[in-house]
Amino acid sequence: MWKLKIAEGNGPYLYSTNNFVGRQIWEYDPNGGTPEAFNAAREEWKRNRIKGYRCSADLFMRIQLKKESGIDVWSIPTVRVGEDEEITYETATVAVKKAVRLNRAIQARDGHWPAENTGPMFFAPLLVIVLYISGAINTVLTSEHKKEIIRYIYNHQNDDGGWGFYVEGHSTMIGSALNYVALRLLGEGPDDGNDVVARGRRWILNHGGATGIPSWGKTYLSVLGVYDWDGCNPLPPEFWLFPSILPFHPAKMMMYCRTTYLPMSYLYGRRYHGPLTHLVLSLREEIHVKPYHQIDWDKARHDCCQMCSVLIQDDLYYPHTFIQDFL
Repeated sequence: MWKLKIAEGNGPYLYSTNNFVGRQIWEYDPNGGTPEAFNAAREEWKRNRIKGYRCSADLFMRIQLKKESGIDVWSIPTVRVGEDEEITYETATVAVKKAVRLNRAIQARDGHWPAENTGPMFFAPLLVIVLYISGAINTVLTSEHKKEIIRYIYNHQNDDGGWGFYVEGHSTMIGSALNYVALRLLGEGPDDGNDVVARGRRWILNHGGATGIPSWGKTYLSVLGVYDWDGCNPLPPEFWLFPSILPFHPAKMMMYCRTTYLPMSYLYGRRYHGPLTHLVLSLREEIHVKPYHQIDWDKARHDCCQMCSVLIQDDLYYPHTFIQDFL
């Protein structure tokens, strides 16, 4: 079964100045125990999702760490306080003691508290795309890794068939297109998953197709080869050659944007895309409303999916000004 490895670094390409303290990776061990506890956790998550709690709450991690710590988190009786009841010193003390005991139980042996970062729905698809175009998807990902990524994407599909920008978000084009593509690259067929894949494709096509994906999504799909670089707004790498004293030099951007736009501008300058495999060519036809060779890519540069309902925010978080579009 799955096991969280703490403060371990195997392989010649890993280096650490603190002996890998704080590093956490999941590893699958086919002889690592019975799946009953994990299956129970999955069922608990499904029940919680119906109630509106969509994050996993690190259930697998908590099962392992509680077992390893040997701390009985249930030895202190639970106290409940009604809405109209006064919180006494005794009830507050019990609550604090239970919280401290839980945090002790889920602390890793190297001292840090592990946590997941699975809220955003656009992280895993990017990894899958990179592994696919580099030809390493079957080397890096085992069949069990693929199974869990597929399960994750299936679990977070919205009722309308699409996927959100994050696990609790309404369906968006960037979430739907990227996760649909990831499922196909992981080996799912266009009609697999008890209609999950087909429903995702219908959501994309019913909302104008993948040309309506926002700017970052346009770049990701261009790298894969299912979107044309002519449909992206310019990301000139020459900006990085400007004197750093200029107020609009890219180095002055927030770190998150800077480290994103640097590789994006390089890829844009090279017009790079991965191998045009049979699957990539098939995806070109699956996620676009028009035949790929008939799409007006210059017009698609400013295409961004917008919902009909005023109650639902669309992919267009910040509309361009006239000057931005003119430039």
